[in-house]
Amino acid sequence: MSQPAGALWGTAARATLHCLTGCAVGEILGLVIGTALAWHNVPTMITAIVLAFFFGYSLTLYAVLRAGMGLAGAVKVALAADTVSIAVMEAVDNSVVALVPGALDAGLADLLFWGSLALSFAVAFVVTTPVNRWMIGRGKGHAVVHAHH
Repeated sequence: MSQPAGALWGTAARATLHCLTGCAVGEILGLVIGTALAWHNVPTMITAIVLAFFFGYSLTLYAVLRAGMGLAGAVKVALAADTVSIAVMEAVDNSVVALVPGALDAGLADLLFWGSLALSFAVAFVVTTPVNRWMIGRGKGHAVVHAHH
């Protein structure tokens, strides 16, 4: 049974917010680590991206494991549900930060650091929501997770 278009958009927005939460935790942690340790931009961004994927997948794993699925199945569901969403979100938010003049060189105490990060998450949400809506409408992405709740 298919959902009305409005319901699909609502589901997509919730799925994107779920993904954004995990990505933001990992992204912020990675950027804070890299900035605090005075790493160059590339290792800092790689760390942030790896942690964004880790925390993004972790939120889904937690929910699916809690619903009673075994670990192997939960990993498959998390990979199927979140990979495209996280990849799009990371590509967008890292691109936005890279395009904001001085953002990559800003320190943790700088408003530019936090402002560019907030802007990047907002843009990533706007760009990723239609991607998630398209996937959910085809029974992919977070539609896979909803089948296991």
